[in-house]
Amino acid sequence: MRYSARKSVMAVALMATAGMAQAADVEVLHWWTSGGEAAALNVLKDDLAGQGIGWNDMPVAGGGGESAMTVLRARVTAGDAPTAVQMLGFDILDWAAEGALANLDAVAAEEGWDAVVPAALQAFAKYDGHWISAPVNVHSTNWVWANKAVLDDLGIAQPQGWDEFVAAMQAVKDSGKTALAHGGQAWQDATMFDGVVLSVGGVDFYRKAFIDLDPEALGSEQMVEAFNRMETLRSFVDDNFSGRDWNLASAMVINGEAAFQIMGDWAKGEFLNAGKTPGEDFLCFRVPGSAGAVSFNSDQFAMFAVSSADAQAAQGEMARSIMSPAFQSAFNVVKGSVPARTDVPNDAFDACGKQGMADLAAASDSGTLVGSMAHGHANPAAIKNAIYDVVTAHFNGEYDAATAAEELVTAVELAQ
Repeated sequence: MRYSARKSVMAVALMATAGMAQAADVEVLHWWTSGGEAAALNVLKDDLAGQGIGWNDMPVAGGGGESAMTVLRARVTAGDAPTAVQMLGFDILDWAAEGALANLDAVAAEEGWDAVVPAALQAFAKYDGHWISAPVNVHSTNWVWANKAVLDDLGIAQPQGWDEFVAAMQAVKDSGKTALAHGGQAWQDATMFDGVVLSVGGVDFYRKAFIDLDPEALGSEQMVEAFNRMETLRSFVDDNFSGRDWNLASAMVINGEAAFQIMGDWAKGEFLNAGKTPGEDFLCFRVPGSAGAVSFNSDQFAMFAVSSADAQAAQGEMARSIMSPAFQSAFNVVKGSVPARTDVPNDAFDACGKQGMADLAAASDSGTLVGSMAHGHANPAAIKNAIYDVVTAHFNGEYDAATAAEELVTAVELAQ
């Protein structure tokens, strides 16, 4: 049965009850557990507390959200779904297809979401034309974070191209420091691969490979070169990288133990939480060779269908709060991401935030904004996980670059 038929009552109920019912507490399942993420989440908690809505926290550690989705499935199977869940990309659409999510059309219409949320985000926030989640932010994955003091001490300027980047990492390695801070987890490997593939072939190649799943692109010489570049990056990672959480890799850069990290812009939240200032203590720039392109993901809160009028009212108010311009600014300033609305001023944002907002607007206008493969915005989970397996196996030395490209073609074909 289609979503609109199964949940038609929610289209009317959610905001109708908001005006009549006492807003209940919200139980929120999420994976924002690092210092910077927790600081950002407190912005939302405080905003809701000001409206008399309590927050029952259900954090599940794991930067890519895989563990949280496993817990969610168990909760839903047991008939005990949380009222709100942090989700990414195709995971949102999968739950909507099951008819599990509440319809947010009424609050979306009242607040004018259609006019201010970019179409690329609406593709994941709507199902069958109905709003089923509230986007909190826009992250992008093809960023490099660098310790400025480490670079300055070695006379290294911000790298402008791939070869300069490799030369910079070599200089850091020669100095005895770790050149590239990284955590050996599949989603982190894939996050680096997002930027590397863009650096090799640009947006057109990225789109053919990861969104269109073109076998020729997946097995091409360009893809072999992307895997070759991953081998180069692996040579600059320290020996203790296996299993390291992403925020611990960020801490290596923050503390001057390492020079660079390739990570999404949630890493900036860790630098800010440590009291660091963009341009003075750290640098932010696109993976060399990928400038002009933005691979994005968007954290969104999906509301699970609930029967209680009080719970529905709380969901409506939470969605309204998430999408308010004031919250979008306050939250994203702390989180490191940029607003999910196009009408939020950049005044409160630091240099990296302003650059991120400008990059997003330019990429959206020029057609160089693409969903992140690593974070579930290019293809559904089965295909994403198949790509993960190949990328991580190669990064850990199981395949050479040519074999990895061949395995990628096979893995994606079997996953479809």
